[in-house]
Amino acid sequence: MTTCFKQLVTKKIVMAKDIGIHGNLFGGTLMAWLDEAAAAYATEYCYTPNMVTVRVGELIFKKPLKAGQHVRIYAEVIELGNTSISLKLEATKYNLYSGEETVVCSTDMRFVRIDDDGTPTGIGETVRRKHELRLKGIEPSITHL
Repeated sequence: MTTCFKQLVTKKIVMAKDIGIHGNLFGGTLMAWLDEAAAAYATEYCYTPNMVTVRVGELIFKKPLKAGQHVRIYAEVIELGNTSISLKLEATKYNLYSGEETVVCSTDMRFVRIDDDGTPTGIGETVRRKHELRLKGIEPSITHL
């Protein structure tokens, strides 16, 4: 398994419309936020909009979220395959007063690069070179590629 450092992908605020009858954020809403964040990260990382979700691992809901709370979603590459990228996703509750973050949910997701017919297609060499540099702790620039 290969890993890169985790990066902040998006921020959300839990709104009243997102709350269920028990006063907590709907789990399905958080799942959708995680999928959207993962898709955005995977497409940017692989330089293509042609990525689709093929697997979502076990979702572990650790803490409830209430209306008005701030959520941050982080992604980290855990594996870059021939046609796929696997990510670890983590959602945290962000405390505006202290800056403290508490993990509220985590999961793994896999995306596959597809062609116009929906057939898996290879992830390019530029992406692989960038990934290898990141594994060495180097943030690639255009001159590295």
